[in-house]
Amino acid sequence: MRVIISAGGTGGHIYPALAIANKIKEKDKTSKILYIGTTNRMEKDIVPKAGFDFIGIKIDGLKRSLSLKNIKSALLFFTGISKCKKIIKKFKPDVVIGVGGYVSAPVVYAAHKLGVKCCIHEQNSSFGMTNKFASKYADKIFVSFKSLEEKSSDKKIIYTGNPCSENAINAKVCDKTSYGLTPNKKLVLIVMGSLGSKTINDKMKNMLTLFNNKDYEVMFVTGKNYFDEYKKIKYTTNIKIVPYIDGMVSLLKKTDCLVSRAGASTLSEICSLNVPSILVPSPYVTENHQYKNAMDLVSKDAAMILEEKDLQGDTLLRMVEKILNDKTFIRKLKDNLKLFEVKNSASKIYDEIVKLVGVKK
Repeated sequence: MRVIISAGGTGGHIYPALAIANKIKEKDKTSKILYIGTTNRMEKDIVPKAGFDFIGIKIDGLKRSLSLKNIKSALLFFTGISKCKKIIKKFKPDVVIGVGGYVSAPVVYAAHKLGVKCCIHEQNSSFGMTNKFASKYADKIFVSFKSLEEKSSDKKIIYTGNPCSENAINAKVCDKTSYGLTPNKKLVLIVMGSLGSKTINDKMKNMLTLFNNKDYEVMFVTGKNYFDEYKKIKYTTNIKIVPYIDGMVSLLKKTDCLVSRAGASTLSEICSLNVPSILVPSPYVTENHQYKNAMDLVSKDAAMILEEKDLQGDTLLRMVEKILNDKTFIRKLKDNLKLFEVKNSASKIYDEIVKLVGVKK
């Protein structure tokens, strides 16, 4: 099977795309995969290192407000379509898969116009701008949240979950001592994305003192840019401050309470690993999609939510200790998390692609 995959801009698009690509290679050793991304975003470095052929095109997203930059973006879009048509004609894919980010729009559109079968995958609980556009030209639409399938009458939509979930399930369990943690103590992990959040970090400097001398441990991940601000602050030994964590998923398997943003990949890991969480959605993302993601779980009593504006006083402490100490509550939360669990997401996507293309597994 010959496959073109396109996704770009953020890890939330790129890593699910790579999970799909890796599953195709696992299931079909003879498959040929080409990844189309942007020339100036993180996929240009990540994808070649992952072992896939990569072609970059110049593309830019449309601004939601009136802007002269939209004229340039529109020109790049149409130029991108032309370039993608040439790539597709040369590569001759059996299927094109768009996994989000504005680069995937001209790829899917060009493939559709050339009569190539197309699929897209949406990681969030509502369609982003690119996938709203691409969905018109897709033969199958894979979604991470069951609610997105339930509230749509579009028969092309198939609930598969997020393909990153399989990676989380298959990750090795970490040795807590390798992170300076105590094996037999409960762990609260607080992390606001790989880069951290200045707003949250400013609040946490004093708020972390509320956790001093507790009988559980708290690890706060600042993000590399903010770590130096914490070096002069003294906390008790049960509080660990780190700039970043390698192998976060492995540590999640040993986490009793996670406090995090509500990005799609994070939620897929929470659901697949059954991790109790307090979600602090970023209010700075497009269409407030992290809040919508969080509420998908919260509305089913599968997570707690604490909006950034409400992160003050001892609110976080009280929520953390409810998760750690209220056995009835945590049992209910974990049971409800299982409703969102998809253990074989990448495999389901592969099977649907095979059915669409009509090749033998």
